[in-house]
Amino acid sequence: MSVYHDEIEIEDFDYDEETETYYYPCPCGDRFQITKEELAFGEETATCPSCSLIVKVIYDPEDFVNYEEEETVKPCKEKKLAIN
Repeated sequence: MSVYHDEIEIEDFDYDEETETYYYPCPCGDRFQITKEELAFGEETATCPSCSLIVKVIYDPEDFVNYEEEETVKPCKEKKLAIN
């Protein structure tokens, strides 16, 4: 069983669209992080890469169901060749 430093609601995290990662400040000066993909797969623990603290992320898993489906079905982009 994990001992959480705190329980934080997903709304309190900052979201980086480029990396699809949620961040929250850690007392050590770094940031807790959890990806959108991890949330889609039911993960609820955000970790800090610089220390041993972890936080429990409070969120509704239903909010991330569509993300999981989008990841499994990615459309192929066709290359168009120019004919001269």
